[in-house]
Amino acid sequence: MYLFGQMLDKIILNALDEDVGTGDITTESTIPEDRIAHGLYKAKESGVLCGVGVAKRVFELIDPSIEFKAFKKDGDRIEKGEIIAEVHGKATGVLTGERVGLNLMQRMSGIATRTAEAVKQVEGTNAKICDTRKTTPGLRVIEKYAVKVGGGTNHRFNLADGILIKDNHIVAAGSITAAVKAARANAPHTLKIEVEVETFDELDEALAAGADIIMLDNMSCEDMKKAVGIVNGRALTEASGNMGDRDLKEVAACGVDLISIGALTHSVRSLDISLKFKIE
Repeated sequence: MYLFGQMLDKIILNALDEDVGTGDITTESTIPEDRIAHGLYKAKESGVLCGVGVAKRVFELIDPSIEFKAFKKDGDRIEKGEIIAEVHGKATGVLTGERVGLNLMQRMSGIATRTAEAVKQVEGTNAKICDTRKTTPGLRVIEKYAVKVGGGTNHRFNLADGILIKDNHIVAAGSITAAVKAARANAPHTLKIEVEVETFDELDEALAAGADIIMLDNMSCEDMKKAVGIVNGRALTEASGNMGDRDLKEVAACGVDLISIGALTHSVRSLDISLKFKIE
């Protein structure tokens, strides 16, 4: 939690530095310093809310005297027209932080909503929906949090979290067998080894080498069903490759344990949320 707090503040401060630059010249030149504003966050479309605490933290970093009261929490289903939160304090601070807070909350809510839709599609199966490292540079911690809020599962957070031997690793190492053998010899015993395969020959080699997880890359449902049968519980199976465009219920029915979807974070549409306020 402490680390998340540090990383969150860094994300927000970088975003504010980018957005404010040398100063919010419009606000500074038009709004009296002592003017107080009261604003309401309103959902302009339905979805799964995420990032309420992030929006609150934006104002805490700008002006700790600004009050932020949430009526909804992360993970809540919100409907169009519902009030999410209210903010009260100096209008200058509210206006300066408005866009950064909205941008982050809207994007996180979009990810949570997209993830919830994917989870719903595989309901009743054993498959879990998980994300990838195809996140917005600098925003990974909040985007993966949003996936969790939407009911999904996180894949590795960074390159130190697990061993995932993909096609280029295999070429560089010489073979799947050589790559897995080297990983067993050099990596901590606590890390599982995942191998990406595209053919049944590669699948057989990965199993023989002792892979813990098999990533079935861009396979048809027919081939995935066959692959799951070959694995027969000896390793976890993960469906991967343009899964955001696939029928997830059909993919889950193949018997895979995991379905990784890069589209949860790399091409998601933000949820539309507005902040409107009146001067007091």
